[in-house]
Formats: sequence, structure tokens, C-alpha cells
Amino acid sequence: MNHSIHSADRSTHLKIVVVALVAGIAVAGLGIFARTSSDYTQAAHVVKAGKPIAVTSSNTSAVR
Repeated sequence: MNHSIHSADRSTHLKIVVVALVAGIAVAGLGIFARTSSDYTQAAHVVKAGKPIAVTSSNTSAVR
């Protein structure tokens, strides 16, 4: 058994790549399954601008 990635042979590197690929596909598959199994019905709320106003004075202090 190789305890260092530097001294590992070709088959050990291949095993690491295969395990990482399978784990990545499993995580992506779980994420897609979790997203599509829930019902996300959202209504779009439209915010319309009102009439423009002019502010001439303010009682707040400006912090700079």
C-alpha cells in the first residue's frame, strides 16, 4: 500500500480519479434530485415606481 501520492503507481492514481469522479457525480445527482423533488412555486412581485419627489431638507445627520 502506498502512503504517499508521490510514490503511487499508475493504478493507484487511476483509482483515486475514479473514486473522485463517482463521488462528484453522486453529489451532483443528489443536488439535482433534491432541487426537482420540491415544489417551488413563486409568484413574481412587480414593484412600480411612483411619482418623483424632491427632498429639500432632512433632519438626519450625515456621517462621513
